[in-house]
Amino acid sequence: MTTLAASYERCRELNRAHGTTYYASTFLLPAAKRPHVHALYGFCRYADDIVDDLGPAPTEERAAALADFGARFARDLEAGDSDDLVLKAVVDTVRRFDIGYDCFRRFLHSMTMDLTVGTYETFDDLMEYMDGSAAVIGEMMLPILEPSDLAAATGPARDLGVAFQLTNFLRDVAEDLDRERVYIPQEDLRRFGADPHARSVDAAWHDLMAFEIDRTRAFYASSVAGQQYLPPASKRCIRVAHRMYGGILDRIEANRHDVFSRRARVSTPRRIGMVAGVYLTRA
Repeated sequence: MTTLAASYERCRELNRAHGTTYYASTFLLPAAKRPHVHALYGFCRYADDIVDDLGPAPTEERAAALADFGARFARDLEAGDSDDLVLKAVVDTVRRFDIGYDCFRRFLHSMTMDLTVGTYETFDDLMEYMDGSAAVIGEMMLPILEPSDLAAATGPARDLGVAFQLTNFLRDVAEDLDRERVYIPQEDLRRFGADPHARSVDAAWHDLMAFEIDRTRAFYASSVAGQQYLPPASKRCIRVAHRMYGGILDRIEANRHDVFSRRARVSTPRRIGMVAGVYLTRA
C-alpha cells in the first residue's frame, strides 16, 4: 500500500529532477509547505508525461490514458484518498488547502489540446491554451501561499504563470518543433517574416524574439502587484522564482536569440546565489 510519505517523496523527486527552478524556489517556503508545492508539480508532470513521453503510442492511446488519469483523480478526490504513488499526495494537498477541482479540469483540458493542436493562430488563441496550462498553476498555488486577499492576488498569480509559460515557449522552440508544435502565434511569425522551421537566427528572428521577450516581461511586471498580499516566506519564494525564470530571458538575449543550437538556462551557482541573496536580505 502506498503511504502518504512515499507519495510526497515521489512528488519531490519529480520536482527535483524536472523542475529545477521551481524546486530551488521552494526552499524559501516553510518546510511544512514545500511538500504541497511538490505535489502540485507531481500532478502536472504526471499528465505532461502522458502527453509527451509514451514513446510511439498513437494519439488515441495518449488521449485515453490522459482521460483515465483525470477520471482516477476525480474519483480519488471524491473518496478523499488514493493508492496511486503520485495522486495520494495530490489528493491530500487539494483537500487540505481546499484547491478548486476546476483548476485541475482546466489543466487537463489544455493537456488534451496538446494531443491534436500544433499551432495557434493568434495570441488570444494561445491564451486559451495557457489558461489551463499556465495561468491556472498560479491559481492552484495561491491557497498554499496564503495571501491576505485571495481575490486581489489571483490576477497577478495568473500573470506570473503565463510569464513562466511564455518563457518556456521561447526557450524551448527547438524542442517543441521536434514534437511538431509551435507555440509562437502564427500572426506574429507572419508579421516579422520569421520561420522557426528554418532554425535560422536571421534578422527576422531577432525582431520576432525581441517582441516576444518584451511581451513576456510585461506579464512578469504585472504579476509583481500580487506580492504585497503574500506573507514574507511566500513573497520570497515567488521573488526567487520570478528572478530565476526572468533570468532565462536574459540568457536568450545573451545567446543572441539562438534557441536552436543551445538551451538558455540559469546556471546552478547563479540559482543558488539568487536563493541565498533573497533569503539573507529578506528581499
